[in-house]
Amino acid sequence: MTLSRLLTLCLFTLLPLTSLADDTTLSTLQQRWAEINYQVPARQRAEAFEKLAAQASTAVQAEPGSAELRIWHGIILSTWAGAKGGLGALGLVKDARRELERALEINPGALDGSAYTSLGSLYYQVPGWPVGFGDDEKAEQMLQQALMLNPDGIDPNYFYGDFLQRQHRYREAAGALEKALAAPERAGRTVADQGRREEARTLLASVQEKLD
Repeated sequence: MTLSRLLTLCLFTLLPLTSLADDTTLSTLQQRWAEINYQVPARQRAEAFEKLAAQASTAVQAEPGSAELRIWHGIILSTWAGAKGGLGALGLVKDARRELERALEINPGALDGSAYTSLGSLYYQVPGWPVGFGDDEKAEQMLQQALMLNPDGIDPNYFYGDFLQRQHRYREAAGALEKALAAPERAGRTVADQGRREEARTLLASVQEKLD
């Protein structure tokens, strides 16, 4: 067997293992994020997210070309910022934005466009200039792009519904939230789905009160 043939065989043997390791790490980050976000007491979340962010950073350093890992690093950073609160969290959301933008550069369709969903949610929740980079117009553009890639997904519909209700567009918000509640279950994401559905039900009830 020639050396080039041997190297080719080795390469194709290693590629599935790398992909499998990447998928396992991603699943671990997703599951731990859901546990912290929905099951850990609020006062303990910031510290837990800090530790998870360090794990995600290590994973990205090991696989810098993985858009999926960068998306989840960005999600964890932004959720950590929300748990931490205050102006001290602004640096974290800026780091999250950079990570999500890098994920879009690598693969805008990764995880059904989740980078668009997460960026959109940052743009409408972060304060605008001169404090932060918040921008409602950009937020809607990002969220609509996410829905083009994943029209029936629970997350893009939930965050678009939240954005719309903050804009006092209650009828549109109700439609988006109802669609979020009707979204199909995601394999391996039971805790996250249950938590997001509860958030969607609570927000929909508030929106419907405003419509009555």
